[in-house]
Amino acid sequence: MLMRRRRKKKHPVRKFLRNMLAALLCIFAVTCAFFGAKGYQMYKAAVAEKPINECVKEIRGMEGFTPYSELPQFYIDATISVEDHRFENHCGIDLIAIGRAALTDIKERSFVQGGSTITQQLAKNMLFTQEKKLERKAAEVFAALELESGYTKEEIFELYVNTSYFGNGYYGVGEAAVGYFGKLPSELSEYECAMLAGIPNAPSLYSPEGNNELAVQRTETALDSMVKNKIITWEDAERIKMEE
Repeated sequence: MLMRRRRKKKHPVRKFLRNMLAALLCIFAVTCAFFGAKGYQMYKAAVAEKPINECVKEIRGMEGFTPYSELPQFYIDATISVEDHRFENHCGIDLIAIGRAALTDIKERSFVQGGSTITQQLAKNMLFTQEKKLERKAAEVFAALELESGYTKEEIFELYVNTSYFGNGYYGVGEAAVGYFGKLPSELSEYECAMLAGIPNAPSLYSPEGNNELAVQRTETALDSMVKNKIITWEDAERIKMEE
């Protein structure tokens, strides 16, 4: 007569943790679906009111618009490094950055980080308000995907820097370059490029006319990020910092 094997009892703690994980995944999926649907509706309403191609035409027609060809390469590299270092490779959204930002936001219980790419930030500047809401973040994703499908990376970058706020009432890199340094963007030094690259993250904090000490710290952060991303060497960064 064969003896029946005893079934191993599941450890109650492990079972509880598995159930909790399953419940959290379900909640996460439902939340994503809910805010994704609301975000899609927000995106559709925004582009129905003003299609993206019309927004682009308006931006390019603004006084002081600076074309990509007139931007210093150092400014382009510094901005991408400090804002969205995977910009050249993603499709408009950066899942790694979003996941990291989500973990930080959960830990801090507030919107501390957004994980937005340059393309998403352009979408926000063109179509949406600055208010931090989950449905608006979802709407940004749909708009970013449309932008990436219709425009080159150079065009997206060009539109982004011409719609960004640089503090002190300056909108666009052209206004900021003239307002802060009395120069056209093409005439900026490497240090000035790094400073302008760091401002849009928090214009009220990093504006050199608002708080020069914080502006210098942010500029050094931008240069350090370029070293980290292997765009310049540590020696180059130290040399540029001496320009201050």
